[in-house]
Amino acid sequence: MIRANQAGDMPRIDDGAYVCSSAIIVGKVEIGSRVFVGPNAVIRADEPGPDGRVQAVIVRDRANIQDGVIVHALGGSSVIIGKGASLAHGAVVHGPCLVGEDCFIGFNSVVFKASLGDGVIVMHLSLVEGVEVPPRVHVPSMSAVRSAADVSRLAPPPAELVGFAGRVRDMNVVLTEAAHRPVL
Repeated sequence: MIRANQAGDMPRIDDGAYVCSSAIIVGKVEIGSRVFVGPNAVIRADEPGPDGRVQAVIVRDRANIQDGVIVHALGGSSVIIGKGASLAHGAVVHGPCLVGEDCFIGFNSVVFKASLGDGVIVMHLSLVEGVEVPPRVHVPSMSAVRSAADVSRLAPPPAELVGFAGRVRDMNVVLTEAAHRPVL
């Protein structure tokens, strides 16, 4: 379902994106080229701030928002999902939030009031809240990163995780492109 928010803002979706018919896209949402939005994903830009304005949720080119992902923001704040970022099944990204280019957010992880630098890999069942995470670090599965001390303990991701994140991104671009080809 694609619909306006209470302010009348309609989503803007690039013709090269794929949005599954069971996904819900509401309001001031911008979805770029070759973006994959999977089944039952929810992307909402519908909560006004104190000034009455709704800020945008922006999903940049080649990003993927997989099955059951929720992207939303507190009133008056925005969410930006960078180029090539992957939000895996069941992840929640709640703004204010910035997810850098080529980031990976694993199954059922939560990113809230946070900024992730390019290439950050957040593995499964993790919480990243209220922090700024520098580029190219790894948040292990089942971690909580909620302070500068937590951030300082993060290390670069192993090569196999970087490869995994790249394969996930590339496969979702393939799925998006396949959805636009005629069925023979």
